[in-house]
Amino acid sequence: MKSILGIGNALTDILAVLPDDTLLTKYHLPKGSMQHVDMETGDRIWEALKEIGVKYVPGGSAANTITCTSIFGMPSSFIGKIGSDQLGLLFQSTMEQFGVKTMMLHGTKSSGRCMVFITGANAERTFADYMGATLELGPDDLRPEQFEGYDYFHIEGYLVQNQELISKAVKLAREAGCIISIDMASYNVVESNDAFFHNLVDNYIDIVFANESEARAFTKKEPREALDELAQHCMIAVVKIGKDGSMVKSGDEYHFIEPWPANTIDATGAGDTYAAGFLYAHSLGMPLRVCGEIGSIIAAKVVEVIGTKIDVPRWKAAKQEIRALIAQNTPEQ
Repeated sequence: MKSILGIGNALTDILAVLPDDTLLTKYHLPKGSMQHVDMETGDRIWEALKEIGVKYVPGGSAANTITCTSIFGMPSSFIGKIGSDQLGLLFQSTMEQFGVKTMMLHGTKSSGRCMVFITGANAERTFADYMGATLELGPDDLRPEQFEGYDYFHIEGYLVQNQELISKAVKLAREAGCIISIDMASYNVVESNDAFFHNLVDNYIDIVFANESEARAFTKKEPREALDELAQHCMIAVVKIGKDGSMVKSGDEYHFIEPWPANTIDATGAGDTYAAGFLYAHSLGMPLRVCGEIGSIIAAKVVEVIGTKIDVPRWKAAKQEIRALIAQNTPEQ
């Protein structure tokens, strides 16, 4: 089985279901928004949430992807930075429980967290992010031996804001012979790092995952034309179009991937799990269309749960569906 190394923000999601909007008003958090907060504010909000009752779920885009590839059976490792505190320990131990080999570095600040407020009948989400130690991850933390022996290297697009870190990471990954993939993560990150992103994709990235807004930010084109443009810059381009499915292209080969049936209640983590399924299938040498379909299958499971962690029954169902699909596309010996 081929192996994968990921790098990203080591964030713990702190989920709380609020009885009303009082807490949002108190901390000036517009409903449905994502706000960055300082350490003092982050600590005050966390203390307030503890009184209500919270659920802790280690997250971050790349960490979600790497957790899923590990559950699929790929030897999977993760590089991130945490604080020397309870949340950092929880993040590391939970990743390891899922079979991920962690290369956790320790910063001077407390561990990053994403406080998620769930309100109203529609379970609307409001976010307050404190990045903490995650922002201290830098190029000096990376060494060649961390990359040796891995077949794939997966990058969380949010890290592109730290251009020196990513520049060193992709060079070390390329020297180690890795296939390099990136999830663009956010259209505003693409827009604010436009020249760097284009240089990165042109010179180092083999597989690009983007949603509609990210693909538009990168190419200035609508999804189908954006896919064609992206595919000229890398080996494989993937554009996800939410509930309408996804499109994949490599060279002149193009496939539209139908969305897998799902009872959607929360789309958080769908892109991360799609990338995991796609990379797992790619590591098995599956055809491009099948890679997209396996991504779609596993993404359909995560949207049926609150948060980014798929429960055991859905994992079992996904693995059965994926095994059947792989068997259909594996030539008889």
